[in-house]
Amino acid sequence: MAVTVGIVGATGAVGQELIRLLHEREFPFSSLKLLASGRSAGKEIQYGDKTLTIEEATPQAFAGMDIALFSAGASISKVLGPEAVKRGCVVVDNSSAFRMDPEVPLVVPEINAHAVKDHKGIIANPNCSTAIALMGLFPLHQAFGLKRFIACTYQAVSGSGVKGMMELENQLRAWSEGRESAPSNYPHPIAFNLFPHVDVFFDDGYTKEEHKMLNESRKIMSMPDLTASTTCVRVPVMRAHSIALHAEFERPVDVEQARQAVAAFAGAELCDDPAHNLYPTPLQYSGKDKCGVGRIRRDSAIENGLALFVAGDQLLKGAALNAVQIAEELV
Repeated sequence: MAVTVGIVGATGAVGQELIRLLHEREFPFSSLKLLASGRSAGKEIQYGDKTLTIEEATPQAFAGMDIALFSAGASISKVLGPEAVKRGCVVVDNSSAFRMDPEVPLVVPEINAHAVKDHKGIIANPNCSTAIALMGLFPLHQAFGLKRFIACTYQAVSGSGVKGMMELENQLRAWSEGRESAPSNYPHPIAFNLFPHVDVFFDDGYTKEEHKMLNESRKIMSMPDLTASTTCVRVPVMRAHSIALHAEFERPVDVEQARQAVAAFAGAELCDDPAHNLYPTPLQYSGKDKCGVGRIRRDSAIENGLALFVAGDQLLKGAALNAVQIAEELV
């Protein structure tokens, strides 16, 4: 089944990965339309051996389009997403605009691909840290019954898009040349630094990013009573997020059985041999489709608990890859 496909936000970091993945995974489309803001209209982007021209993202641009992959931010999605649906297009949205809408499926295909069929025109992609954490948590949930978890994230600057990546690069270059480079995208310098501040703070002291981890995990896994506490930290890593997880389960846990569950799970790669310095790192999992899961051990402070470490590419499983997998489910 060949379909017509559009990418909204084609010039951004996630948009570039979407283009590459459609090509590499041989997605069955009959035509591909690249959309962005008016200031990017007319720019050319290479797709395989073809050159495609960026068009301005307007409501009329979705006429005759079957699937649109959105990665241009929540404000754009809220305006153009419904316009695309009006014109018969199915929207796979990478922003936070529709994730918690009860009418919109929130999908990680390895976990709840069945939810795709329930869409009413829009399907939401989860937040990057949520998707990556669940590549470690969900197979363990299947094995032992997840009850609650604590997460500490180590989030790469790729989570802030091209601007965040450029800021880290510019500050590192300035340091190497003996210059100072003041932060503009972040509240503090990111080179040789980290700060526990990802997204805006709420009145309860948690950030929006930290709330997303719990609320989205509940929806994706159909676990409304799940509890969690998260601290999200921005670190000077270019791409790929890492997450330290401490999880409590309903049933007694077994470390070897946990490793087997992870190894058998489609979205994860077991990387767990500390004796030989094998454990997931962001450098190792940058550019990889699967997320690495390792350091699996009994949690010494939680009954029926496991501690583990997950690393995954924020631009891939945390964004573009998951969106393309959803589109593949649609086809």
